[in-house]
Amino acid sequence: MSSPPAYPGIRISGCWALGAEGSNAESLDRLLPPVGARRSPRKRTTSQCKSEPPLLRTSKRTIYTAGRPPWYNEHGTQSKEAFAIGLGGGSASGKTTVARMIIEALDVPWVVLLSMDSFYKVLTTQQQEQAAHNNFNFDHPDAFDFDLIVSTLKKLKQGKSVKVPVYDFTTHSRKKDWKTLYGANVIIFEGIMAFADKTLLELLDMKIFVDTDSDIRLVRRLRRDISERGRDIEGVIKQYNKFVKPAFDQYIQPTMRVADIVVPWGSGNTVAIDLIVQHMHSQLEERELSVRAALASAHQCHPLPRTLSVLKSTPQVRGMHTIIRDKETSRDEFIFYSKRLMRLLIEHALSFLPFQDCVVQTPQGQDYAGKCYAGKQITGVSILRAGETMEPALRAVCKDVRIGTILIQTNQHTGEPELHYLRLPKDISDDHVILMDCTVSTGAAAMMAVRVLLDHDVPEDKIFLLSLLMAEMGVHSVAYAFPRVRIITTAVDKRVNDLFRIIPGIGNFGDRYFGTDAAPDGSDEEEAAPS
Repeated sequence: MSSPPAYPGIRISGCWALGAEGSNAESLDRLLPPVGARRSPRKRTTSQCKSEPPLLRTSKRTIYTAGRPPWYNEHGTQSKEAFAIGLGGGSASGKTTVARMIIEALDVPWVVLLSMDSFYKVLTTQQQEQAAHNNFNFDHPDAFDFDLIVSTLKKLKQGKSVKVPVYDFTTHSRKKDWKTLYGANVIIFEGIMAFADKTLLELLDMKIFVDTDSDIRLVRRLRRDISERGRDIEGVIKQYNKFVKPAFDQYIQPTMRVADIVVPWGSGNTVAIDLIVQHMHSQLEERELSVRAALASAHQCHPLPRTLSVLKSTPQVRGMHTIIRDKETSRDEFIFYSKRLMRLLIEHALSFLPFQDCVVQTPQGQDYAGKCYAGKQITGVSILRAGETMEPALRAVCKDVRIGTILIQTNQHTGEPELHYLRLPKDISDDHVILMDCTVSTGAAAMMAVRVLLDHDVPEDKIFLLSLLMAEMGVHSVAYAFPRVRIITTAVDKRVNDLFRIIPGIGNFGDRYFGTDAAPDGSDEEEAAPS
């Protein structure tokens, strides 16, 4: 049997598929549309419409993809790194278009597109002058900050939040504001030198080379640089002949040999793109996790952890619990006494913040040896929607407190929590963070929220989880996964039933507080995930 051709074709893990320039012309005509033909639009499956829930249908199962499912296990640690795809090829070969087509065809959230163009080095004054006259070589490996690329990609693969520079091609400089990327289950990294660095190559799980005819690349570059970057035609051609073409021959084309997949015709090669998407779907299925089920059976027989602090059950506190637990309590009374408990809870939580000795002078001219907060700042983060009801109490006792929000909802078909939205203040990693949710039963949503904070470099021992009511299961789940997180509540109930409702419980706090209809199953939990 003859060996498969070295090229043209599409090589995927040793298996070959017909490429855009395959030897069988009749087969090629059947498989590929004519040049310039548009693909039929894909039916969007991430719609939020209730009649058509967000689905990813595969041959084996149906996966709900509206939010980001758990990317960690019951221990709170990342189970698998994000899957990183590298897209290499010459300038204007269509790498970005191929990347966007892959993202559209995947049709799942939490896919991050990282462009190598963001990582050009900061130019010196002399280099700026050269660039202004089209005499600086932007197509040489030395033009890129590979150390920053590698560190950024490593953090993204580890599930961390990263800051990416924004490059201005008109002024050949980085802009003042950097953009933040977070939540990558799949990373697509594209650039002309995507395969030019050995350390970078080791971070890529799949390597794709987009091969496009040089004449087409030149025409695309002329159109782009003239219309989008304010260059003149003479300058573009000068730069192309002096730097772009030699760099492609010397640095870029040779990297084709390290690619797992070579895509002739770029975005016109729908066969290759469909094969890539099929492979990605299988990778996503392998990364499915079931965290809530593990929480229900793990570590529930241990004594309550030392990191738990329960507000002293005085007659006043117990009286307020009696009122808000009573199903006959009116909404007005429920809100009033809930707010009183929240205020007591937050006052109690503040006593666990670090304080240091300080001396002040009283109006009588006497020294007073007191205490003052030893941290930089306090930030409150509420788990929507019930957690936001605790924000007014926090603002009332913490001057100039910053507030962030995290939206986590339960996937009604898998029972798993899913991250839908987050907004966190800048530089939150320097703060003590008060994480707020009103009820915690299994601990699934609370664990996800803590994981988000850790991914944004908040130290574990600076996180305080506050809740009006918790189940022992939730306490154990959070404490086992994150043993340095301080857990603070006004009461802990012993049991969670088969439907994960806290027993005796408080009901669905959000519905009772906001006056909305109860959840169909009547559970304690917010329509946000079971905390």
